[in-house]
Amino acid sequence: MMAAILMCGLFQISCSEEDEGGDVNPVVPIDLNCKKPDYLKEGDKVALISPSYYTPMENVEKTADLLRTWGLEPVIGPNVGKKIDGQYAGTVAQRVNDIRWALGDPNIKAIICNRGGYGTIQLIDELTLSELKASPKWLVGFSDISTLHGLLTCAGVMSIHGTMSSFLARGGADASSTMMRDLLLGKVPCYEVPAHKQNIEGKASGVLVGGNLCTFVPNLGSQADATQGKDLILFVEEVEESMHNIDRQMRILQMNGVLDRCKGIILGEFTDCGTEFSYDSVEAMLSTMLKAYNIPVLCGFPSGHGNLNLPLVMGARVTIDVRSDGATLVFNIDGDQRQVNTEDIAAPTTSVASRMRLAGKRE
Repeated sequence: MMAAILMCGLFQISCSEEDEGGDVNPVVPIDLNCKKPDYLKEGDKVALISPSYYTPMENVEKTADLLRTWGLEPVIGPNVGKKIDGQYAGTVAQRVNDIRWALGDPNIKAIICNRGGYGTIQLIDELTLSELKASPKWLVGFSDISTLHGLLTCAGVMSIHGTMSSFLARGGADASSTMMRDLLLGKVPCYEVPAHKQNIEGKASGVLVGGNLCTFVPNLGSQADATQGKDLILFVEEVEESMHNIDRQMRILQMNGVLDRCKGIILGEFTDCGTEFSYDSVEAMLSTMLKAYNIPVLCGFPSGHGNLNLPLVMGARVTIDVRSDGATLVFNIDGDQRQVNTEDIAAPTTSVASRMRLAGKRE
């Protein structure tokens, strides 16, 4: 009888909350006002760290050699080279300590992550936004590093979604590498992107957030959740995921009100993703979903796990202009602005398996 009474009481509480209407924990959008770290100059120190999966030291050392040819001084994190549990680049404490080491050294002006994979979600509650804000410097990476981009954006610091040591070790002559280098040195790309049949036309400005879909969606509600901001331009890319899981992640964003806070959306590379539905592409599936929001959608931007991974400034205010004849993406930050037509960039031909291994998605 007591159990029945308790159950009725719980049911009444639930009904009472529902009758009041509204979300139990509504998100109050936050202002994202990010500081741009200083651009690098010759002789500046750049830290190489491994926040996720292990990276062979051979790759790290090759990247260090490349940075020297760029006129920069590489410094390798104290715990880089460690490997535990078969995959991780050290314990949580060791990986956090390398981030703190890089932030705490005033002579280090930028941080390049060695590899993605998995593990940055373990670091979210080990770092504070105040310590990230206290020492603004560029952090570069993609894939699992999307978590760190979210943390930095919430802390008020811009960062670069771009190529990592495992890719730089191949020589650094490809456009993804050289454009990342140029951005660190203050050459800011103004992208021109060819027309895409799934584009949704329009013009919008907002703060660029997002990254790898299945990395940042689990961070909703955490201090790494930059999608809590208002006036967003959401960037999404994915690799080796089924269409239904991509749809699931986007529905989670939808149910959490993220899409309502978006002024526009950029769809990057969807590399080797599923085709189990009758849509022509992932972009076709997502555009069908996003039409209801009456916001511009820029499809086919070459960033993510594809052969081209052009750099993006996360946390920056950007403007996208999507037209019938193409689209533009402009970063509203200072620097030496230069026009880049993505259609003119030659992409290296690398197997999907090789790219996935370098990014940390496969061994």
